[in-house]
Amino acid sequence: MTIVSVEKAVKDRYGLGAETRVAELCCPTDYDPQYLEVIPHEVLDRDYGCGDPSRYLKEGETVLDLGSGTGKICFIAAQVVGETGRVIGIDMTPEMLAVARHAAPRVASSLGFANVEFRLGRIQDLKLDLDLLEDELVAKPVGDVESLLEIQGRSDELVPDAMQKDPELWSGCISGALTEEAFFAAFEEAGFHGLRILVRQQQPWQAVNGIEFRSVTVEAFKRKKGPCLERNQAVIYKGPFKEVLDDDDHRMERGLRYAVCDKTYNLYRQEAYRDSFEFLEPLEAIPLGAAEPFDCSRTPLREPRETKGRGYDLTSATAEPHCGPEGCC
Repeated sequence: MTIVSVEKAVKDRYGLGAETRVAELCCPTDYDPQYLEVIPHEVLDRDYGCGDPSRYLKEGETVLDLGSGTGKICFIAAQVVGETGRVIGIDMTPEMLAVARHAAPRVASSLGFANVEFRLGRIQDLKLDLDLLEDELVAKPVGDVESLLEIQGRSDELVPDAMQKDPELWSGCISGALTEEAFFAAFEEAGFHGLRILVRQQQPWQAVNGIEFRSVTVEAFKRKKGPCLERNQAVIYKGPFKEVLDDDDHRMERGLRYAVCDKTYNLYRQEAYRDSFEFLEPLEAIPLGAAEPFDCSRTPLREPRETKGRGYDLTSATAEPHCGPEGCC
């Protein structure tokens, strides 16, 4: 199937799903009922999501929902991130977006703030704003969006040939789905770090030709950019594994003191990592402006005096004896 025929099958099926509920498109998910009260029934009745990432969001965050449909997750996320947060829903089905956009002002009125917007676009080409493109095509008549998509090449082969040619499987999010291995690798290739599997369905949603399809919710963070600088900081991996390898190929054994650059040091202090490390600041801080470049291609051990200072020669006595049931020592 060509990209155009695949997208047409998906649009047609989800376009119908925007008008009437299609049970086969829905992967059963439990949502916190407190967030559903302000969401119009036409949105709730046409929800075709496959998970609930909203429980992992925090106030003030920006949320991007790819394949937002009628907007249910977006409206839930809007309440979690609050007035200081922002939610953007992307979908390529105009009928779905029409439902979401019609509901948005009513949700905003109930919440007392508006922090959700919906855009017409394709997940695989987020740089292309189809709403703006449509405006351009109307202003300069050269065709329409469907005509433009027809000139694109054939999609890469992802699944068995028979499944590729089945429009029901394509529009039902079966054909074209990523393997779990490819799904995780895509985050790494896009430059994310700290990837964690938060939810993985034990029972598959569907099985076709012996291939199981399930919902997986992951958390990942944008990788910090900037130079690697030496500020005499060190970290100790606490376990429980004998050693770990991070997304920047830093390999660390449990219990040893490793030299890291300032960027990696602050990265590990984020929520995804901080409970796994002890953080050792130098006795005398090195200002950023005076820091030398750090070679992050290796993960050397940090000699204690590099953090404490070469002249460090402190001797301290125990303030009180350690006493137990059998006496003091």
